[in-house]
Amino acid sequence: MVQEVFSTIEDWLSSDKRFAVATVIGTWGSSPRPVGSVLLVREDGAMAGSVSGGCVENAVVKSALQVLASGVPQALHFGITNDEAWAVGLSCGGKLDVWVEPFPTGAVQEQLLAALRADTGGLWLSRLDEGHYAPVFLSPAAIAEAHPDWAFAYPIWRERRSQVLVASGERWFVRVVPRKNRLLIIGAAHIAVELVRLAHLFDFATTVIDPRQVFATKTQFAEAPHDMLVNWPAAVLPTFELDAWTYAVLLSHDPKIDDQALHLLLRSEIGYIGALGSRRTHEQRIARLRAEGFSDAAIARIHAPVGLSIGAQGAREIAVSIIAEMIQYKNSGTD
Repeated sequence: MVQEVFSTIEDWLSSDKRFAVATVIGTWGSSPRPVGSVLLVREDGAMAGSVSGGCVENAVVKSALQVLASGVPQALHFGITNDEAWAVGLSCGGKLDVWVEPFPTGAVQEQLLAALRADTGGLWLSRLDEGHYAPVFLSPAAIAEAHPDWAFAYPIWRERRSQVLVASGERWFVRVVPRKNRLLIIGAAHIAVELVRLAHLFDFATTVIDPRQVFATKTQFAEAPHDMLVNWPAAVLPTFELDAWTYAVLLSHDPKIDDQALHLLLRSEIGYIGALGSRRTHEQRIARLRAEGFSDAAIARIHAPVGLSIGAQGAREIAVSIIAEMIQYKNSGTD
């Protein structure tokens, strides 16, 4: 993904090095890297990133150097026949489509770099026409404007899934450039200590929210969250962008706190909601939410009991099950 090679992009741009970007735009079967994976190829042949884990990189680098020389993008297809697979090293079988283009210049480059630096995200579009190089960048504000030419943008931004589509008779590859994922932890419990540590390992920004002074100030975090807010969820949750890049886990064990948070979260477009508690506890939670007018479809958004079912025991294992479920959600793009 482009954010994974961002430091290299800045380094190469600062040294005035020309480079191309190759992106996986389609996979079938046992392809080694997902759609959206990126390989940068500099004019001297230096590489950063990967489109296949080494299987087809040689062929892609050759194409990228041709693209840099001509300025014309290329579409590459690696098929599943034995001869094709072994010729390029795609011995796992499967099919792989790769789009190779010069890295954007001018306004598109500036907009993309600004989004990466400010962690705002957006959509980077490439018109899939080998004779026509026309990249576009849409900021979250531009996506929200729902301009008729880019009416497809918001669903893709919401789904968090880079994809090829046809719009106005043209084929486009739409890359999702995500914001950094944020984890909101409601309740400074002992599980929160372990969950913060694991969330940092997987590059989540963390915020712990707890109105209970004793929990918020006395709980000892091995790794401090990025923010600790000693306040009620109703006071602070409206200040966050509760969208697809935001996750919330309720750990307070106090319905007054957890339910207050749920009333806001379930009315938002937040990506993931997890709630600690037994099945009996969750049944009681469901009854309270129904009494407040929430539909079964809304309530079904809650992952409860939170975490993958791995027989977890103790705070550390429970935190592992929670982070695993969050990663599962992140990579599937669905509830």
